[in-house]
Amino acid sequence: MTAITAGTAAPLVSGAAGTHTGRRALRAAASRVLLANWTGASTVPSHTLYPHQWSWDSAFIAVGLSRLSPRRAQRELETLLGAQWADGRIPHIVFNPAVPHEAYFPSPDFWRSSTAGAAAGAPRDIETSGIVQPPVHALAARLVHESDPKTSRRRGFLERVYPRLAAWHGYLHANRDLGGGGLASVLHPWEPGMDNSPCWDRPLERIDPAPATSFRRADLAHGDAADRPTDLDYGRYVRLATDYRDRGYTDAGDPHGFVVEDPGFNAFLIVSEHALAAIALTLGQDPEPHRERARALTTALVARLWHPEAGLFLCHDLRTGTPIDEKSVTGLLPLLVPDLPGDVVEALLRTACGEHFGLGSSPTALAPSYDLRGRSFDSSRYWRGPAWFNINWAVERGLRQHGALAGADGLRHAILTSAGASGFAEYVDPRTGRARGTTDFSWTAAVVLDLLARTEEREEGMDR
Repeated sequence: MTAITAGTAAPLVSGAAGTHTGRRALRAAASRVLLANWTGASTVPSHTLYPHQWSWDSAFIAVGLSRLSPRRAQRELETLLGAQWADGRIPHIVFNPAVPHEAYFPSPDFWRSSTAGAAAGAPRDIETSGIVQPPVHALAARLVHESDPKTSRRRGFLERVYPRLAAWHGYLHANRDLGGGGLASVLHPWEPGMDNSPCWDRPLERIDPAPATSFRRADLAHGDAADRPTDLDYGRYVRLATDYRDRGYTDAGDPHGFVVEDPGFNAFLIVSEHALAAIALTLGQDPEPHRERARALTTALVARLWHPEAGLFLCHDLRTGTPIDEKSVTGLLPLLVPDLPGDVVEALLRTACGEHFGLGSSPTALAPSYDLRGRSFDSSRYWRGPAWFNINWAVERGLRQHGALAGADGLRHAILTSAGASGFAEYVDPRTGRARGTTDFSWTAAVVLDLLARTEEREEGMDR
Protein backbone atom coordinates (compact mmCIF):
# COMPACT_ATOMS: atom_id res chain seq x y z
CA MET A 1 0.00 0.00 0.00
CA THR A 2 1.30 3.43 -0.94
CA ALA A 3 1.05 6.01 1.81
CA ILE A 4 -0.49 9.34 0.85
CA THR A 5 1.79 12.01 2.21
CA ALA A 6 2.90 15.45 1.17
CA GLY A 7 5.57 15.27 -1.51
CA THR A 8 6.52 15.39 -5.14
CA ALA A 9 3.93 14.78 -7.82
CA ALA A 10 3.93 11.41 -9.52
CA PRO A 11 4.22 11.17 -13.31
CA LEU A 12 1.13 12.17 -15.25
CA VAL A 13 -1.55 9.52 -15.65
CA SER A 14 -0.38 6.49 -17.56
CA GLY A 15 -2.23 4.03 -19.71
CA ALA A 16 -5.00 4.90 -22.16
CA ALA A 17 -6.16 7.92 -20.18
CA GLY A 18 -2.57 9.16 -20.04
CA THR A 19 -1.85 9.15 -23.78
CA HIS A 20 -2.87 12.04 -25.98
CA THR A 21 -5.02 9.68 -28.06
CA GLY A 22 -6.61 8.20 -24.96
CA ARG A 23 -7.32 11.62 -23.51
CA ARG A 24 -8.94 12.82 -26.72
CA ALA A 25 -11.19 9.76 -26.84
CA LEU A 26 -12.14 10.12 -23.17
CA ARG A 27 -12.82 13.82 -23.58
CA ALA A 28 -15.00 13.18 -26.63
CA ALA A 29 -16.99 10.50 -24.81
CA ALA A 30 -17.52 12.68 -21.72
CA SER A 31 -18.54 15.60 -23.91
CA ARG A 32 -21.16 13.45 -25.62
CA VAL A 33 -22.71 12.60 -22.25
CA LEU A 34 -23.09 16.24 -21.23
CA LEU A 35 -24.36 17.31 -24.62
CA ALA A 36 -26.95 14.51 -24.63
CA ASN A 37 -28.14 15.40 -21.11
CA TRP A 38 -28.46 19.13 -21.81
CA THR A 39 -32.13 20.24 -21.94
CA GLY A 40 -31.70 23.77 -23.26
CA ALA A 41 -31.33 25.59 -19.94
CA SER A 42 -29.79 22.99 -17.63
CA THR A 43 -28.52 19.42 -17.51
CA VAL A 44 -30.29 16.37 -16.13
CA PRO A 45 -28.13 13.92 -14.20
CA SER A 46 -29.78 11.10 -16.16
CA HIS A 47 -32.76 11.19 -18.55
CA THR A 48 -34.19 8.03 -16.98
CA LEU A 49 -33.39 7.96 -13.27
CA TYR A 50 -33.14 11.71 -12.58
CA PRO A 51 -35.05 13.66 -15.27
CA HIS A 52 -35.02 17.10 -13.55
CA GLN A 53 -32.34 19.55 -12.39
CA TRP A 54 -30.53 18.69 -9.15
CA SER A 55 -28.77 21.31 -7.05
CA TRP A 56 -25.32 19.92 -6.28
CA ASP A 57 -25.29 17.94 -9.52
CA SER A 58 -25.56 21.21 -11.41
CA ALA A 59 -22.61 22.66 -9.50
CA PHE A 60 -20.33 19.79 -10.53
CA ILE A 61 -21.82 19.75 -14.02
CA ALA A 62 -21.10 23.46 -14.44
CA VAL A 63 -17.43 22.88 -13.60
CA GLY A 64 -17.22 20.29 -16.38
CA LEU A 65 -19.32 22.29 -18.82
CA SER A 66 -16.94 25.22 -18.41
CA ARG A 67 -14.36 23.08 -20.23
CA LEU A 68 -16.75 22.78 -23.20
CA SER A 69 -18.79 25.96 -23.18
CA PRO A 70 -18.31 28.58 -20.45
CA ARG A 71 -21.56 30.24 -21.50
CA ARG A 72 -23.50 27.01 -21.07
CA ALA A 73 -21.81 26.46 -17.70
CA GLN A 74 -22.93 29.91 -16.60
CA ARG A 75 -26.46 29.17 -17.80
CA GLU A 76 -26.49 25.94 -15.76
CA LEU A 77 -25.92 27.83 -12.52
CA GLU A 78 -28.15 30.75 -13.44
CA THR A 79 -31.06 28.40 -14.17
CA LEU A 80 -30.65 26.77 -10.78
CA LEU A 81 -30.40 30.13 -9.01
CA GLY A 82 -33.55 31.25 -10.82
CA ALA A 83 -35.47 28.81 -8.61
CA GLN A 84 -34.00 30.17 -5.36
CA TRP A 85 -36.47 30.87 -2.56
CA ALA A 86 -36.83 34.32 -1.03
CA ASP A 87 -35.32 33.06 2.25
CA GLY A 88 -32.14 32.26 0.33
CA ARG A 89 -32.36 28.48 0.12
CA ILE A 90 -31.46 26.73 -3.12
CA PRO A 91 -33.84 23.76 -3.41
CA HIS A 92 -32.38 20.36 -4.16
CA ILE A 93 -34.63 19.76 -7.20
CA VAL A 94 -35.96 22.16 -9.80
CA PHE A 95 -38.75 20.39 -11.66
CA ASN A 96 -39.19 20.43 -15.42
CA PRO A 97 -42.92 20.93 -16.03
CA ALA A 98 -42.68 18.97 -19.28
CA VAL A 99 -41.74 15.78 -17.41
CA PRO A 100 -44.75 13.69 -16.29
CA HIS A 101 -45.18 13.39 -12.51
CA GLU A 102 -44.98 9.61 -12.65
CA ALA A 103 -41.42 9.78 -14.05
CA TYR A 104 -39.95 10.66 -10.67
CA PHE A 105 -40.94 10.51 -7.02
CA PRO A 106 -41.22 12.61 -4.92
CA SER A 107 -42.76 14.69 -7.69
CA PRO A 108 -44.00 18.30 -7.62
CA ASP A 109 -47.41 17.25 -6.34
CA PHE A 110 -45.71 15.80 -3.27
CA TRP A 111 -43.52 18.81 -2.41
CA ARG A 112 -46.19 21.47 -3.24
CA SER A 113 -43.49 24.12 -2.97
CA SER A 114 -45.46 27.01 -4.44
CA THR A 115 -48.17 26.61 -1.80
CA ALA A 116 -46.61 24.81 1.20
CA GLY A 117 -43.46 26.91 0.84
CA ALA A 118 -45.16 30.24 0.21
CA ALA A 119 -44.35 31.65 3.66
CA ALA A 120 -40.67 30.78 3.15
CA GLY A 121 -40.63 32.53 -0.23
CA ALA A 122 -40.84 29.64 -2.65
CA PRO A 123 -41.29 30.77 -6.28
CA ARG A 124 -44.90 30.91 -7.44
CA ASP A 125 -44.19 29.92 -11.03
CA ILE A 126 -41.50 27.22 -10.57
CA GLU A 127 -42.05 23.97 -8.72
CA THR A 128 -39.16 22.73 -6.60
CA SER A 129 -38.46 20.50 -3.63
CA GLY A 130 -38.23 22.12 -0.20
CA ILE A 131 -34.97 20.66 1.11
CA VAL A 132 -31.40 21.58 0.13
CA GLN A 133 -28.12 19.93 -0.87
CA PRO A 134 -24.42 20.64 -0.17
CA PRO A 135 -23.38 24.25 -0.90
CA VAL A 136 -20.84 23.61 -3.69
CA HIS A 137 -22.24 26.39 -5.86
CA ALA A 138 -19.92 29.30 -5.05
CA LEU A 139 -16.89 27.10 -5.68
CA ALA A 140 -18.43 26.11 -9.00
CA ALA A 141 -19.14 29.74 -9.90
CA ARG A 142 -15.54 30.72 -9.18
CA LEU A 143 -14.19 27.88 -11.32
CA VAL A 144 -16.62 28.67 -14.14
CA HIS A 145 -15.50 32.31 -14.09
CA GLU A 146 -11.84 31.32 -14.11
CA SER A 147 -12.35 29.05 -17.12
CA ASP A 148 -13.05 32.12 -19.29
CA PRO A 149 -12.81 35.40 -17.35
CA LYS A 150 -13.28 37.49 -20.47
CA THR A 151 -16.65 35.96 -21.36
CA SER A 152 -17.68 35.98 -17.70
CA ARG A 153 -16.93 39.69 -17.35
CA ARG A 154 -18.62 40.56 -20.64
CA ARG A 155 -21.80 38.76 -19.59
CA GLY A 156 -21.75 40.08 -16.02
CA PHE A 157 -21.89 36.53 -14.72
CA LEU A 158 -20.37 37.14 -11.29
CA GLU A 159 -22.38 40.32 -10.76
CA ARG A 160 -25.57 38.31 -11.28
CA VAL A 161 -24.76 35.25 -9.20
CA TYR A 162 -22.84 36.81 -6.31
CA PRO A 163 -25.83 38.28 -4.42
CA ARG A 164 -27.78 35.04 -4.84
CA LEU A 165 -24.89 32.91 -3.61
CA ALA A 166 -24.38 35.26 -0.66
CA ALA A 167 -28.09 34.92 0.18
CA TRP A 168 -27.79 31.12 -0.01
CA HIS A 169 -24.96 31.13 2.49
CA GLY A 170 -26.87 33.63 4.59
CA TYR A 171 -29.80 31.22 4.78
CA LEU A 172 -27.55 28.42 6.02
CA HIS A 173 -25.87 30.61 8.63
CA ALA A 174 -29.08 32.20 9.88
CA ASN A 175 -31.50 29.27 9.67
CA ARG A 176 -29.51 26.08 9.95
CA ASP A 177 -27.20 26.57 12.94
CA LEU A 178 -29.58 24.44 14.98
CA GLY A 179 -26.85 23.17 17.29
CA GLY A 180 -25.78 26.68 18.24
CA GLY A 181 -22.12 25.90 17.62
CA GLY A 182 -21.66 27.67 14.31
CA LEU A 183 -22.17 24.75 11.89
CA ALA A 184 -25.01 24.21 9.43
CA SER A 185 -27.33 21.29 10.17
CA VAL A 186 -29.10 19.00 7.74
CA LEU A 187 -32.73 18.01 8.27
CA HIS A 188 -33.08 15.09 5.89
CA PRO A 189 -30.69 12.33 4.71
CA TRP A 190 -31.02 13.69 1.16
CA GLU A 191 -29.59 17.08 2.19
CA PRO A 192 -25.93 16.05 2.69
CA GLY A 193 -26.22 14.20 -0.64
CA MET A 194 -25.20 10.78 0.72
CA ASP A 195 -28.77 9.60 0.92
CA ASN A 196 -28.66 6.18 2.57
CA SER A 197 -25.27 6.33 4.27
CA PRO A 198 -24.92 4.03 7.30
CA CYS A 199 -24.36 7.28 9.22
CA TRP A 200 -28.11 7.80 9.09
CA ASP A 201 -29.16 4.37 10.34
CA ARG A 202 -29.31 5.28 14.02
CA PRO A 203 -30.95 8.70 13.59
CA LEU A 204 -33.54 7.13 11.28
CA GLU A 205 -34.48 4.40 13.77
CA ARG A 206 -36.64 6.89 15.67
CA ILE A 207 -38.60 7.85 12.51
CA ASP A 208 -41.88 6.05 11.86
CA PRO A 209 -41.90 5.27 8.13
CA ALA A 210 -44.70 6.44 5.89
CA PRO A 211 -46.95 3.55 4.83
CA ALA A 212 -45.68 1.78 1.73
CA THR A 213 -49.04 2.44 0.07
CA SER A 214 -48.53 6.21 0.37
CA PHE A 215 -45.65 6.50 -2.11
CA ARG A 216 -44.30 4.90 -5.27
CA ARG A 217 -40.71 3.94 -6.05
CA ALA A 218 -40.18 5.37 -9.54
CA ASP A 219 -36.43 4.80 -9.12
CA LEU A 220 -36.87 1.02 -9.22
CA ALA A 221 -38.18 1.23 -12.78
CA HIS A 222 -34.72 2.35 -13.92
CA GLY A 223 -32.34 0.91 -11.34
CA ASP A 224 -31.56 -2.45 -9.75
CA ALA A 225 -33.25 -2.76 -6.36
CA ALA A 226 -29.95 -4.13 -4.98
CA ASP A 227 -28.32 -0.79 -5.82
CA ARG A 228 -31.01 1.39 -4.31
CA PRO A 229 -32.20 2.31 -0.77
CA THR A 230 -34.57 -0.17 0.86
CA ASP A 231 -38.33 0.36 1.10
CA LEU A 232 -37.98 0.88 4.86
CA ASP A 233 -35.43 3.65 4.37
CA TYR A 234 -37.56 5.22 1.66
CA GLY A 235 -40.57 5.22 3.91
CA ARG A 236 -38.60 7.15 6.51
CA TYR A 237 -37.36 9.63 3.91
CA VAL A 238 -40.95 10.24 2.85
CA ARG A 239 -42.09 10.71 6.47
CA LEU A 240 -39.39 13.32 7.15
CA ALA A 241 -40.12 15.20 3.93
CA THR A 242 -43.86 15.13 4.60
CA ASP A 243 -43.41 16.52 8.12
CA TYR A 244 -41.13 19.30 6.88
CA ARG A 245 -43.59 20.21 4.12
CA ASP A 246 -46.55 20.23 6.48
CA ARG A 247 -44.68 22.69 8.73
CA GLY A 248 -44.30 25.04 5.78
CA TYR A 249 -40.60 24.20 5.35
CA THR A 250 -39.71 26.15 8.47
CA ASP A 251 -36.41 25.43 10.21
CA ALA A 252 -37.10 26.91 13.64
CA GLY A 253 -39.77 25.91 16.12
CA ASP A 254 -40.86 22.30 16.55
CA PRO A 255 -37.95 19.85 16.85
CA HIS A 256 -37.13 17.96 13.69
CA GLY A 257 -36.97 14.20 13.73
CA PHE A 258 -33.59 14.23 11.98
CA VAL A 259 -31.00 16.94 12.79
CA VAL A 260 -27.36 16.21 12.02
CA GLU A 261 -24.15 18.21 11.62
CA ASP A 262 -22.35 16.69 8.64
CA PRO A 263 -18.62 17.38 8.06
CA GLY A 264 -18.79 17.19 4.27
CA PHE A 265 -21.71 19.61 4.03
CA ASN A 266 -19.85 22.10 6.21
CA ALA A 267 -16.55 21.57 4.41
CA PHE A 268 -18.23 22.54 1.14
CA LEU A 269 -19.69 25.59 2.88
CA ILE A 270 -16.24 26.65 4.08
CA VAL A 271 -14.68 26.20 0.65
CA SER A 272 -17.55 28.11 -0.92
CA GLU A 273 -17.10 30.96 1.57
CA HIS A 274 -13.49 31.19 0.41
CA ALA A 275 -14.79 31.18 -3.17
CA LEU A 276 -17.22 34.01 -2.34
CA ALA A 277 -14.31 35.97 -0.90
CA ALA A 278 -12.46 35.56 -4.19
CA ILE A 279 -15.56 36.56 -6.15
CA ALA A 280 -16.11 39.62 -3.95
CA LEU A 281 -12.49 40.66 -4.53
CA THR A 282 -12.92 40.27 -8.28
CA LEU A 283 -16.01 42.50 -8.12
CA GLY A 284 -14.24 45.14 -6.04
CA GLN A 285 -16.22 44.31 -2.92
CA ASP A 286 -15.05 43.50 0.60
CA PRO A 287 -13.98 39.84 0.87
CA GLU A 288 -13.40 39.95 4.63
CA PRO A 289 -16.93 38.95 5.77
CA HIS A 290 -16.61 35.72 3.79
CA ARG A 291 -13.10 35.07 5.08
CA GLU A 292 -14.29 35.62 8.63
CA ARG A 293 -17.15 33.19 8.14
CA ALA A 294 -14.74 30.63 6.69
CA ARG A 295 -12.42 31.01 9.69
CA ALA A 296 -15.29 30.68 12.17
CA LEU A 297 -16.69 27.63 10.38
CA THR A 298 -13.27 25.98 10.29
CA THR A 299 -12.83 26.51 14.02
CA ALA A 300 -16.29 25.08 14.70
CA LEU A 301 -15.75 22.14 12.35
CA VAL A 302 -12.60 21.05 14.17
CA ALA A 303 -14.01 21.72 17.63
CA ARG A 304 -17.30 19.90 17.10
CA LEU A 305 -16.70 17.13 14.55
CA TRP A 306 -13.00 16.18 14.67
CA HIS A 307 -12.32 12.91 16.53
CA PRO A 308 -8.59 12.10 16.83
CA GLU A 309 -9.24 8.54 17.98
CA ALA A 310 -11.09 7.86 14.71
CA GLY A 311 -8.60 9.81 12.58
CA LEU A 312 -11.66 11.30 10.92
CA PHE A 313 -14.40 13.89 11.16
CA LEU A 314 -17.65 12.28 12.34
CA CYS A 315 -21.26 13.31 11.90
CA HIS A 316 -23.01 14.58 15.02
CA ASP A 317 -26.60 13.74 15.94
CA LEU A 318 -28.10 16.84 17.52
CA ARG A 319 -31.15 14.98 18.79
CA THR A 320 -29.00 12.82 21.07
CA GLY A 321 -26.01 15.16 21.37
CA THR A 322 -23.64 12.35 20.39
CA PRO A 323 -21.24 11.62 17.53
CA ILE A 324 -22.26 9.01 14.96
CA ASP A 325 -19.58 6.35 15.14
CA GLU A 326 -19.50 5.40 11.46
CA LYS A 327 -16.59 6.07 9.10
CA SER A 328 -17.98 7.75 6.00
CA VAL A 329 -16.14 9.49 3.20
CA THR A 330 -17.90 12.67 4.34
CA GLY A 331 -15.31 12.67 7.14
CA LEU A 332 -12.48 13.01 4.58
CA LEU A 333 -14.04 15.94 2.74
CA PRO A 334 -12.62 18.54 5.17
CA LEU A 335 -9.37 17.97 3.28
CA LEU A 336 -10.87 20.62 0.99
CA VAL A 337 -10.52 23.17 3.80
CA PRO A 338 -7.28 25.18 3.41
CA ASP A 339 -6.58 26.11 7.03
CA LEU A 340 -6.93 22.83 8.92
CA PRO A 341 -4.41 22.24 11.72
CA GLY A 342 -1.40 20.28 10.50
CA ASP A 343 -1.96 17.35 12.85
CA VAL A 344 -5.52 16.99 11.58
CA VAL A 345 -4.35 16.96 7.96
CA GLU A 346 -1.71 14.32 8.68
CA ALA A 347 -4.24 12.12 10.46
CA LEU A 348 -6.73 12.46 7.59
CA LEU A 349 -4.05 11.49 5.08
CA ARG A 350 -3.22 8.38 7.12
CA THR A 351 -6.89 7.44 7.32
CA ALA A 352 -7.41 8.00 3.59
CA CYS A 353 -4.72 5.46 2.66
CA GLY A 354 -5.39 3.08 5.52
CA GLU A 355 -7.58 0.00 5.68
CA HIS A 356 -10.84 1.91 5.93
CA PHE A 357 -10.63 3.80 2.61
CA GLY A 358 -7.70 2.22 0.78
CA LEU A 359 -6.48 5.09 -1.39
CA GLY A 360 -3.20 4.17 -3.06
CA SER A 361 -3.77 0.44 -2.55
CA SER A 362 -4.00 -0.12 -6.31
CA PRO A 363 -3.74 2.00 -9.49
CA THR A 364 -7.53 2.10 -9.78
CA ALA A 365 -8.42 2.55 -6.08
CA LEU A 366 -11.17 5.09 -5.48
CA ALA A 367 -12.40 6.30 -2.11
CA PRO A 368 -15.49 4.30 -1.13
CA SER A 369 -18.46 6.16 0.26
CA TYR A 370 -18.24 4.13 3.47
CA ASP A 371 -15.67 2.24 5.53
CA LEU A 372 -14.39 -0.80 3.60
CA ARG A 373 -14.25 -2.69 6.90
CA GLY A 374 -17.47 -1.30 8.33
CA ARG A 375 -20.23 -3.57 9.55
CA SER A 376 -22.69 -2.02 7.09
CA PHE A 377 -20.41 -1.95 4.03
CA ASP A 378 -22.20 -2.93 0.81
CA SER A 379 -20.25 -2.59 -2.43
CA SER A 380 -23.35 -2.12 -4.58
CA ARG A 381 -25.98 -0.27 -2.56
CA TYR A 382 -25.98 3.47 -3.24
CA TRP A 383 -24.01 5.38 -0.53
CA ARG A 384 -23.29 2.34 1.65
CA GLY A 385 -19.95 1.54 0.01
CA PRO A 386 -19.77 2.35 -3.71
CA ALA A 387 -17.34 4.98 -4.96
CA TRP A 388 -18.76 8.20 -6.39
CA PHE A 389 -16.83 10.28 -8.90
CA ASN A 390 -17.82 13.73 -7.66
CA ILE A 391 -16.67 12.86 -4.13
CA ASN A 392 -13.38 11.49 -5.41
CA TRP A 393 -12.93 14.69 -7.44
CA ALA A 394 -13.30 16.63 -4.18
CA VAL A 395 -10.88 14.35 -2.32
CA GLU A 396 -8.35 14.76 -5.15
CA ARG A 397 -8.54 18.53 -4.76
CA GLY A 398 -8.08 18.19 -1.03
CA LEU A 399 -5.04 15.94 -1.35
CA ARG A 400 -3.43 18.30 -3.84
CA GLN A 401 -4.17 21.34 -1.70
CA HIS A 402 -2.34 19.84 1.28
CA GLY A 403 0.70 18.77 -0.74
CA ALA A 404 -0.10 15.05 -1.11
CA LEU A 405 0.74 15.33 -4.79
CA ALA A 406 1.58 11.71 -5.52
CA GLY A 407 -1.68 10.59 -3.90
CA ALA A 408 -3.63 13.22 -5.82
CA ASP A 409 -2.07 12.14 -9.11
CA GLY A 410 -2.85 8.52 -8.35
CA LEU A 411 -6.45 9.32 -7.53
CA ARG A 412 -6.79 11.46 -10.67
CA HIS A 413 -5.59 8.48 -12.71
CA ALA A 414 -8.05 6.16 -10.95
CA ILE A 415 -10.98 8.51 -11.57
CA LEU A 416 -10.22 8.88 -15.28
CA THR A 417 -9.62 5.17 -15.78
CA SER A 418 -12.69 4.00 -13.84
CA ALA A 419 -15.05 6.61 -15.28
CA GLY A 420 -14.21 5.71 -18.84
CA ALA A 421 -14.22 1.96 -18.27
CA SER A 422 -17.60 2.06 -16.50
CA GLY A 423 -19.42 4.06 -19.19
CA PHE A 424 -19.50 7.13 -16.94
CA ALA A 425 -21.39 5.25 -14.28
CA GLU A 426 -23.31 6.95 -11.51
CA TYR A 427 -21.12 5.04 -9.03
CA VAL A 428 -18.93 1.92 -9.04
CA ASP A 429 -17.92 -0.96 -6.84
CA PRO A 430 -14.80 0.45 -5.13
CA ARG A 431 -12.99 -2.89 -5.30
CA THR A 432 -13.78 -4.04 -8.84
CA GLY A 433 -14.79 -0.84 -10.64
CA ARG A 434 -18.02 -2.52 -11.80
CA ALA A 435 -20.64 0.03 -12.88
CA ARG A 436 -23.57 0.54 -10.54
CA GLY A 437 -26.66 2.72 -10.76
CA THR A 438 -27.18 4.28 -14.16
CA THR A 439 -24.58 5.09 -16.82
CA ASP A 440 -23.92 8.21 -18.93
CA PHE A 441 -24.18 10.10 -15.66
CA SER A 442 -23.62 13.83 -15.97
CA TRP A 443 -21.42 14.67 -13.01
CA THR A 444 -19.17 11.70 -13.77
CA ALA A 445 -18.60 13.05 -17.28
CA ALA A 446 -18.19 16.57 -15.88
CA VAL A 447 -15.43 15.74 -13.41
CA VAL A 448 -13.62 13.78 -16.14
CA LEU A 449 -13.60 16.86 -18.37
CA ASP A 450 -12.30 19.01 -15.54
CA LEU A 451 -9.56 16.55 -14.57
CA LEU A 452 -8.45 16.14 -18.17
CA ALA A 453 -8.22 19.90 -18.57
CA ARG A 454 -6.33 20.26 -15.30
CA THR A 455 -3.90 17.54 -16.39
CA GLU A 456 -3.08 19.60 -19.47
CA GLU A 457 -2.86 22.77 -17.38
CA ARG A 458 -0.44 21.05 -15.05
CA GLU A 459 1.74 20.10 -18.00
CA GLU A 460 1.76 23.79 -18.88
CA GLY A 461 2.31 24.86 -15.26
CA MET A 462 -1.20 26.34 -14.92
CA ASP A 463 -3.09 23.80 -12.77
CA ARG A 464 -5.76 25.59 -10.71
